[in-house]
Amino acid sequence: MNKEKAAFRVAILDLYNGVENEGMRCIKKIITDFGQQEALPITYEVFDVRQYEQVPGLDFDAYISTGGPGSPSLTGAHWERKFFHFLDHLWAYNADRRQRVKKPLFLICHSFQMACLHWNIGHVGKRRSTSFGTYPVHLTQAGLKEPLFSGLQDPFWVVDSRDYQVIQPNYPALESLGAKVLCLEKIRPHVKLERALMAIRFSKDIFGTQFHPEADAEGMLRYFLKEEKKEQIIKNHGEAKYNDMIEHLNDPEKILLTESVVLPNFLKRAVAQTLSTQPA
Repeated sequence: MNKEKAAFRVAILDLYNGVENEGMRCIKKIITDFGQQEALPITYEVFDVRQYEQVPGLDFDAYISTGGPGSPSLTGAHWERKFFHFLDHLWAYNADRRQRVKKPLFLICHSFQMACLHWNIGHVGKRRSTSFGTYPVHLTQAGLKEPLFSGLQDPFWVVDSRDYQVIQPNYPALESLGAKVLCLEKIRPHVKLERALMAIRFSKDIFGTQFHPEADAEGMLRYFLKEEKKEQIIKNHGEAKYNDMIEHLNDPEKILLTESVVLPNFLKRAVAQTLSTQPA
């Protein structure tokens, strides 16, 4: 008699600090849709890092850490220390050659910025103005070879929503970790500002983006078409920005494509690695 297949377990580290957001809904939807498409039993558990100082143990198969509001600057808060301990614990586990099954981690926006601070990857600071909307990002040479970007063009389109940024890469720190910068902020020849680092492979098992790969184009479109949200965006960012966003969310070659590629590729590789180490 065949044993029932064990569920693939994902831990979601919630850094939204109780603030209402679309990101958590999108992440849960991608995980659920992936399980259905792959006919795979998959579950997730949410850990509220900032409000309740919750972090997962290393008994999950994969980890996704979210974006969030506010400054990523170090304050010494207890939740920060617990989050950084989690990062170091996971890194040490994956570096241990005795561990056949590695624990992949995907860091998004605020989590990405915190990790860059922790590992001294670059300068993390406030932007001159908020980056909000849909934008192209450009691949580096390393990014062109990145498996999680397989299926995307150069440049590809992302949803961006941040007041802070990671710039000025610390190349000695990157080299020491074996990390690679994978893509950069859109090219702005008329603006004399450094381009932000938009994705980094920190290690073979830890990956992060400063953009939001979880952004659900259809759900966001419904959300932004609400009259009160439309008025808010136009007031804060202008009508041209709003119209561009609606157009890009409708385009199957832009946000819809990125949503369908990056996090699903992460989950696909995580599942394949776990299954390859299980006994037949």
